[in-house]
Amino acid sequence: MAMDEKHVEVVEHLICRTSDELLQSPAFRRVLLRFLRSLERRSSPLLAVMDPFRFPGAGAAEGQRETGGAYAGEGPGEETAVRSDGRLVVTATSGVPYDLDGFIQLLQLLVHKRAEDIRMAVPAFARRLPDTAVFHDFVEELYDFWRKHERFLILEANPRQANAEQHRQFIQLNEEFKAVVLETYRKISANLTGRLPQVYRQLPCGAGVGFLVGPVEWVVPGEHYRKLASIPFIQTTVIEPPLVYYPKRNFRRGSFEPLSANPLPRVRIEPSQWLCYPAWVGDLSIFIFFHKRYMALAASLSNLFELAAPGQVEGRKPDGILLFGVDPEVLPDNPTMYYEDPDTGVVVGLVARSDEVDYFGYFKKMTLTLHNVICIERGYLPVHGAMARILLRAGGEANVILVGDSGAGKSESLEAFRVLAGEYLRQLTVVFDDMGSLRLRPPAENGPASGRAGGSAGGETGGRVIAVGTEIGAFVRLDDLEPGFGYAEIDRSIFMNPHKTNARLVIPITRYDQVVEGVPVDMYLYANNYEPVDEEHPYLEAFTDVERALKVFSAGARMSKGTTDEEGLTHTYFANPFGAPQKREKHHVLARQYLERMLATGVVVGQLRTQLGVPGYGLRGPEAAARALFEFITRRAGATEPARR
Repeated sequence: MAMDEKHVEVVEHLICRTSDELLQSPAFRRVLLRFLRSLERRSSPLLAVMDPFRFPGAGAAEGQRETGGAYAGEGPGEETAVRSDGRLVVTATSGVPYDLDGFIQLLQLLVHKRAEDIRMAVPAFARRLPDTAVFHDFVEELYDFWRKHERFLILEANPRQANAEQHRQFIQLNEEFKAVVLETYRKISANLTGRLPQVYRQLPCGAGVGFLVGPVEWVVPGEHYRKLASIPFIQTTVIEPPLVYYPKRNFRRGSFEPLSANPLPRVRIEPSQWLCYPAWVGDLSIFIFFHKRYMALAASLSNLFELAAPGQVEGRKPDGILLFGVDPEVLPDNPTMYYEDPDTGVVVGLVARSDEVDYFGYFKKMTLTLHNVICIERGYLPVHGAMARILLRAGGEANVILVGDSGAGKSESLEAFRVLAGEYLRQLTVVFDDMGSLRLRPPAENGPASGRAGGSAGGETGGRVIAVGTEIGAFVRLDDLEPGFGYAEIDRSIFMNPHKTNARLVIPITRYDQVVEGVPVDMYLYANNYEPVDEEHPYLEAFTDVERALKVFSAGARMSKGTTDEEGLTHTYFANPFGAPQKREKHHVLARQYLERMLATGVVVGQLRTQLGVPGYGLRGPEAAARALFEFITRRAGATEPARR
């Protein structure tokens, strides 16, 4: 199967504990049909295994190859070939030219008996099992074909069972499913070859991701939202990394624009085709409803946003709602839109269903757009950037924010911090990797913030600016990481299109409590990725007045790195196309207030030249900038040390 050819298999409410149950399952029949179709397309000699199972008078294989060979039971009309009990209707007129029941019966026999024993005990199968070597190659390729699927297991939660016990059983069931697949494959292979393998490879072959789902009684904010009430919520996720997914697109295009009228009355929802990932995006509750077509992308949310527990969702009205995969006719002009509902106070995002949005960046950025719109309305300043708490071995510490749009060098600078940790750092804590918000801590509050940390800059006086994050993970470019990093973190990562430009991985990096703690800001720097460093343009340049800061930050200049459809030197208001330009007037008032407050309270406001967009400096630039930043923090700590004493 080519890397760009994607097959998805979702096993719902079904656990196969034996080989017979597995081979008789609707899921196995679907996979077998896809496999046969793939063999037909390339005229594989392995189809000789199926010749004894061909119905009399069925069309020749060549005819299937000429027409593309789309069997009934494959593709959008798949269910038309399946009876209500899940059994495939295998008649010559169904479009399937093979006796699949007979073939599956032979596989069941091969689980328990050697090929030669079957020939003697069941004469009817003697002619159907002529060449065990070719049959073994067929089984090997079928097994590999299954393993290349994006595999998902969905089970319904038992509301009467304790969470801890239910989680344990869910994990165990997932392990049992993997074990029965592996055992079935090994038994059939051994009975075909007549020998046991000398080397056993424990390859991933069960569900890559398991979802435990169930109903949740959340506060539906209005009549138009009632159609979402019966969609199951994900309560627990089990991931078997490493996972490698191949979405149809490898970059994001366009912008997220506001709607003037509520689109929900025009949205049609079939609850069986949808699930909800209830996310904590920072301290905001956003319910991410997604069509099962985007299962792999939605599963990757588990590495990016904290999954809310059922008890945190029950009886709660969400701050935001995202519907990912609505009918395209709902959004004919722009597939990515949002609506601020004045009647309910909920911000609703919508993404139209198509291959064009089959990219994780749409999930991530639309969710963060909702977060930012809500923050601006509450008087918080959204920040498109990365933040780290840095403790240096030579002395000194700082909480540093790097502001910049996609490809500016935020995540790459964090990676440079990690690479240099052994030489420079005592501790490095990532507060957020891509998006956060600035708030104000009241003067009397000295300890860590809790709950909804801080107030707005316009509503308090004399307090200190703090930052709250949004994500527990990162969605980063493989090309901008230290060579070998992806392999070092492979046991936790979800890879996306690793063979293409802008290859990405989604990886957890921070605990949720650290994300929402509310961290005082010591340095607020723009990530300048386009200017080379020289005597007049140092790595770190501090600003002394708010007008200079506003000019640089609001210009949002960066050299494009191919993460979007932009090219060359681009400009985005405050390096944040996710809510800031859409609410520019309110945002600009907040930006001035927060910059003035930071300059007045000793926060270093300036820019760090990462040179990420300068040819030849893709990895060296962020690392050199990180060294310059560490040296600045050390010097600053030395200058302030006597005052501390």
